[in-house]
Amino acid sequence: MVYQALYRVYRPQSFEDVVGQRHIVQTLQNALLQEKFSHAYLFSGPRGTGKTTAAKIVSKAVNCEQAPTAEPCNECASCRGIMDGSISDVIEIDAASNNGVDEIRDIRDKVKYAPSSVRYKVYIIDEVHMLSIGAFNALLKTLEEPPPHVIFILATTEPHKIPLTIVSRCQRFDFKRISPEDSVFRMKSILSSEDIKVDDQALYEIAKAAEGGMRDALSLLDQAISYSDDVVTLEDVLLITGAVSQEFLLRITKAVYEKNTVEALDAIDKLIQNGKDPNRFLEDIIYYYRDILLYQTNPALENMFEKAVISEEFKKLSNDLEMDQIYEIIHKLNEAQQEMKWTNHPRVLLEVLFVKLCQEQRRASVPASSETNDLTEKVKQLEMQIQQLKEQGIRVEEGIKESAQDKKPTRSPRSSYKVPTNRIYDILGKATRKDLDAIRRNWAEVLETLRQQNKASHAALLLNSEPVAASSDSFVLKFKYEIHCKMAAENNNNVRDNLENILYTLVGSQLTMIAVPEPDWEQIRQGFLKGQESEGGTSSSSDEEDPLIAEAKKLFGEELIEVEE
Repeated sequence: MVYQALYRVYRPQSFEDVVGQRHIVQTLQNALLQEKFSHAYLFSGPRGTGKTTAAKIVSKAVNCEQAPTAEPCNECASCRGIMDGSISDVIEIDAASNNGVDEIRDIRDKVKYAPSSVRYKVYIIDEVHMLSIGAFNALLKTLEEPPPHVIFILATTEPHKIPLTIVSRCQRFDFKRISPEDSVFRMKSILSSEDIKVDDQALYEIAKAAEGGMRDALSLLDQAISYSDDVVTLEDVLLITGAVSQEFLLRITKAVYEKNTVEALDAIDKLIQNGKDPNRFLEDIIYYYRDILLYQTNPALENMFEKAVISEEFKKLSNDLEMDQIYEIIHKLNEAQQEMKWTNHPRVLLEVLFVKLCQEQRRASVPASSETNDLTEKVKQLEMQIQQLKEQGIRVEEGIKESAQDKKPTRSPRSSYKVPTNRIYDILGKATRKDLDAIRRNWAEVLETLRQQNKASHAALLLNSEPVAASSDSFVLKFKYEIHCKMAAENNNNVRDNLENILYTLVGSQLTMIAVPEPDWEQIRQGFLKGQESEGGTSSSSDEEDPLIAEAKKLFGEELIEVEE
């Protein structure tokens, strides 16, 4: 018998074996028991999370001879026929290779015929986002009102590419990434059947490398089993996945803290010599610094660690590092990870990065007392010079005032973009932190989605933009450059439409984008705050603190703020 991969042999045949999607399984089982299942479903989510598997289980459950049932029996003629593919009434279509109008018209013509051997004819269309616009249009009417004996199940990894007219005709289920714990549990049950020994640490490393995909996890496990001899160890998995060991991460982190450039460069050299992926290494070390930050916050957060393992060296390093240093290092590592996608010389980028980190740590370790003394001395010298000028009869203050009067005010260039100030005031009046946080959390994914849609020009246009305020139906997007703001506001090449559609998919609500250049935003924001202050009945002589002063104190600290009337 030809060998089959683990993910094919152990594909779940019942809802009980589907891991990590309890919210979807329970909903589908209740619908099957009550015979209230829909005529069309949309299963969306990352790869390897069980979309097609759940579709096949649903097709068996609705046609099982024991129906209505929450689980297919997998023993009756209908279940066995669907499992081995001998029943032609369950049709699985790959939309990536059958994405034309003719294929959908063929489906539309055949759905009116009753099934030949089971109760329901089920169409499973995988990667449905690959269908052309014409094919979607041909599917619309049939999908909305199919014959009573037909069920459509659409599966996709990119739901934002599906027209809303299709989405609104389906019951949508979003499959989430499978947690490492659920992946490890499933792999252990498979290994017990296969009688193969694998270290627990190796299983967790496989689960993390799979990034929430069960199929990817089983493929990596299959590869690790083939590579190892008797027992699959953590070292075997690290070689397969390209990840680095705990000791290596601790070594290079200590080198950065100790400002040991030679040690850091030697570690990078060994990393490249061993064939490790530089991008994967950057991801691992970002998580390592993140784990240090969590440990400093609360040692009880150990169960949330991604890479670090608590040891005496790890505890000492966590006690030595300061939080501000960790924030800065993570920021620079994130920037390097973005640059890594476009460079042809990853080794050079890594070496330059860690040389900079070591040098900055060295500068940061120099005590600030010497700099403070120098500033104090310079201030004293300036005070002495001013005193000498006063004694010589030179009125410094008048000279400053006269020069200020003589100086003609510069007129700022007239903006070619008319800022919708009233619209922005309306949004600020209804804005909430919750709505803004929802957009900011998904902003990086918005830019990545635009790149995946071959909309690199749109992503470049929005690269220097930032959401600064949001309400339940609108949000304000601040642009660094006015020309970019104008292009987005005028919807050049449908950039605004694409942005709003992607946000609708990620956030779950339709939001209207209002663009504003950065200088205008600061003026509008201050005007709104002053308007709020006057409406509240406050005056300049009120005892309540100015909101701008309160914000400045939060940013810089009260000891550095001096308020002058």
